[in-house]
Amino acid sequence: MVLTGKKILIGVSGSIAAYKTILLVRLLTKAGAQVKVVITKAAADFVSPLVLSTLSQEKVLSDLSEGDAWANHVMLGRWADLMVIAPLSCNTLAKMATGLCDNLLMAVYLSATCPVMVCPAMDEDMWHHPSTRDNLSRLRGWGVQVMPVGNGSLASGLTGEGRMAEPEEIFDVIFQQISGETKQALLGKKIVVTAGPTYEPIDPVRFIGNHSSGKMGIELARALRAEGAEVHLVLGPVSAPDPEGMNVQRVTTAQEMFEATKAVFDSCDMAVMTAAVADFRPANPFESKYKKQPGKQLPVIELEENPDILAYCGSRKKEHQITVGFALETNDALEYAKKKLDSKSANIIVLNSLQDIGAGFGGDTNKVTILTNRDQLVALPLMSKAEVAKAIVNAIIEYSA
Repeated sequence: MVLTGKKILIGVSGSIAAYKTILLVRLLTKAGAQVKVVITKAAADFVSPLVLSTLSQEKVLSDLSEGDAWANHVMLGRWADLMVIAPLSCNTLAKMATGLCDNLLMAVYLSATCPVMVCPAMDEDMWHHPSTRDNLSRLRGWGVQVMPVGNGSLASGLTGEGRMAEPEEIFDVIFQQISGETKQALLGKKIVVTAGPTYEPIDPVRFIGNHSSGKMGIELARALRAEGAEVHLVLGPVSAPDPEGMNVQRVTTAQEMFEATKAVFDSCDMAVMTAAVADFRPANPFESKYKKQPGKQLPVIELEENPDILAYCGSRKKEHQITVGFALETNDALEYAKKKLDSKSANIIVLNSLQDIGAGFGGDTNKVTILTNRDQLVALPLMSKAEVAKAIVNAIIEYSA
């Protein structure tokens, strides 16, 4: 059995998603792991301690003391190879982020010397609340691994983000982490990726834009997700369907892309800016379609600058955050890329040149050069965009190691 001899401590907090923990415990014990379960009083309203005890073959603990017996939270925290809190409710998340110790689960967590993984479960509005974002960011900063949430039906009857990951997904991550097999290098990292063009309206029909298909950015988002990252993809107006396994937010204009990125950046470990963002937008777009008329003077379209998303992230990033930008140049490409690396306070710049055959907009291949602020430079040959994406992700992993 693949987990024989491994000790896993499961914490269960008060969420209707606790029913999924039954299958998780079953999967772990079937794989040979020794499993102990600690639950909160609220969790016992959602899942039977008797069921969990039967499956784990261990007494389920919920109180610091029972009669004249004491639940030794210090020894529990030192016993496990891995502590997994599944589900992690919004309330328990807040307690973890502030060090509040008012139940056995929190006492064990604060005593744990092993790695800790959490599997959030809450309604979408709670999931997106700024306090939740801040609390998760704090946990990540302490090295706690955060499983990505799913998107689907919620207990409130709504559909959206906040579902606890499925037991099979959690089991796979646990197996990878404690067995050392096929470890995903970006597991527990949250990354925002921008991709595609932006369209800046001249009138309700016409716009200023570019030829970006979003293919490179989508492939890069997939490659990051394959390495275990929680990916938030901000996707401009492209015809490609939303990639699976990540949070996708569709936008049209540069301002919308900026606002969407700004909303999640502080809670992310990395920002990867692949989007071909329009530098300028019409300052005063026409409210209705502008029609040409014989003898009528042509309109003068005054432009104003769009926000610089990469520069914003570079100026705001904390010590643990990494920013990656893309540069598409037509001449003096390497010189401009080096300047962009410095002026945007980026860690990595990926350079495209329209002078290279097979590179650029729309195609399925690309040829890039990767530059870092550590004076590293790697020129890649022409490859498929999927292969280029993997090479870029490998460079990011090496940089962040």
